[in-house]
Amino acid sequence: MIGLEHYLTVAAVLFVIGIFGLFLNRKNVIILLMSIELMLLSVNINLVAFSAHLGDMVGQVFTLFVLTVAAAEAAIGLAILVCFFRNRGTIAVEDVNVMKG
Repeated sequence: MIGLEHYLTVAAVLFVIGIFGLFLNRKNVIILLMSIELMLLSVNINLVAFSAHLGDMVGQVFTLFVLTVAAAEAAIGLAILVCFFRNRGTIAVEDVNVMKG
């Protein structure tokens, strides 16, 4: 049977992969956004696992709010990247610090 420890292990592995994605990749903005999403999803796994383990629905409701914020963050982040790419022709992280005005 799958217990709480299994869910926490999977969530920890996903969170560490997201941290490595942030620290090891400093060139591609899309991979940075995907790493942040991976970290948010690992936190959601923790919330749902503890919610199911404790028999309380608060963690699952809070997960819906986190998913809503993550979806909005992804949509706004990609919209900013599209506008930046149209203006500059690149989405490299080194060129993002040129944004002024």
